[in-house]
Amino acid sequence: MTPVTVFAGRRVALFGLGGSGLATARALIAGGAEVAAYDDGEASRAKAAAEGIAIVDLAAADWSGFAALVLSPGVPLTHPAPHWTVAKAKAAGVEVIGDVELFFRERARLSPDAPVICITGTNGKSTTTALVAHVLKQAGRDVQMGGNIGTAVLALDPPAPHRVHVVECSSYQIDLAPSLKPSIGIQMNLTPDHLDRHGSFEAYGAIKERLVAAADIAVIGVDDEPSKQMARRRAASGRPLVKISGEQPLDEGVFAGITANRGTLDTRIVQVLEGKPRVVANLAGIGSLRGSHNAQNAAAAFAACFALGLSAEEIAAGFRSYPGLAHRMEELGRVGRIVFINDSKATNADSTEKALTSFRDIFWILGGKPKEGGIDSLRRYFRNIAKAYLIGAASDAFARTFDEDGSVDYERAGTLEVAVASALRDAQAKRGEGEIAVLLSPACASFDQFPNFEVRGDRFRALVGALPGFVPYGAG
Repeated sequence: MTPVTVFAGRRVALFGLGGSGLATARALIAGGAEVAAYDDGEASRAKAAAEGIAIVDLAAADWSGFAALVLSPGVPLTHPAPHWTVAKAKAAGVEVIGDVELFFRERARLSPDAPVICITGTNGKSTTTALVAHVLKQAGRDVQMGGNIGTAVLALDPPAPHRVHVVECSSYQIDLAPSLKPSIGIQMNLTPDHLDRHGSFEAYGAIKERLVAAADIAVIGVDDEPSKQMARRRAASGRPLVKISGEQPLDEGVFAGITANRGTLDTRIVQVLEGKPRVVANLAGIGSLRGSHNAQNAAAAFAACFALGLSAEEIAAGFRSYPGLAHRMEELGRVGRIVFINDSKATNADSTEKALTSFRDIFWILGGKPKEGGIDSLRRYFRNIAKAYLIGAASDAFARTFDEDGSVDYERAGTLEVAVASALRDAQAKRGEGEIAVLLSPACASFDQFPNFEVRGDRFRALVGALPGFVPYGAG
């Protein structure tokens, strides 16, 4: 835990008692603040009260006595309308902040130069966060990882000169963190998202840009135009900038070069310093870093770790041992030349697109509770599909798409159990050499058959693990 002492002896309102809210309440109390907490959910209030956290009806409270309102990031700050606690705080002249802001204020008090790497972006930020933390840990650094991934930031150990914090930041968290000033700030990419919470794409982008604008060193992806504009503005400021790309060569920075090699794709990470390029890592054979999207993730991780003093050799070694994140293009293992990939986190077509570009000869398991647009946007990747297996409520709609296209052989499997068995049968019957993939990338929510994508992915892992001849990833 990082005790928050900056409000010691003062009264603080806190709204939202989920995981990060509880961690924030504990940190404030440990630092000597008097916390008045509330949540709309009765169960959340009861859980907090059982820990001794004071539950106060903030609707009836005297707001003039509060030094701040600490808002959980999931609670609306501005759109579609400010939460009622925000309106009360502003009427009383009380600042509204979040847990990341508290962390940076405590860092400024304890150890202003303690290394903190913050990662944001629309896609890829979780993988990049986990990859950076893994590489640093493998190199022997004291690493604390959290924020929007896993552990709440205030549940981590306190900032210190010898300790590196690697923090994933959502736009919601950045919006509540005016003092955000990381040692290294990473902006991966920007596409429309969370517009209901920020009002417009421009507002969303401006919030994301604050993270890299304030950073001592900015690492910015240039594979989309909005992020490219961020990089131009950072360059114009004269402050340190490292550009990254997963798609194009750069005259300075870190990029991925992808080449075909005997039917597979080799992805080389290239660093360009003072106009001189050198290959610093090769992702070929690293199952957890497949695909062009992971090429950008690896480029960002390399840039950050190199800036923190690691050698290219240390970073490349960290890449090779990276296990990946569960349910995100997770290589489970093999039966012969068949590789099984758990991409249950792909709950829409945009997410599944990344998986379909990463393999050829795919035996694709898809379906569930469909999202708007279905899989129409994926038609250009159907040439990579050896056969598809439809499960869940989306089966009829997806079958119509395949029938209209006419290029994909498919089976109505109905359940994940039937789909796995059928995919194994057909994959084993396929002639030829080289790797083939049985891929769970549903392009759908899970709620018709599973409580969430994690349960769906865990069930796939269990089914695959029970197959005859299965060898888990990393074994042998």
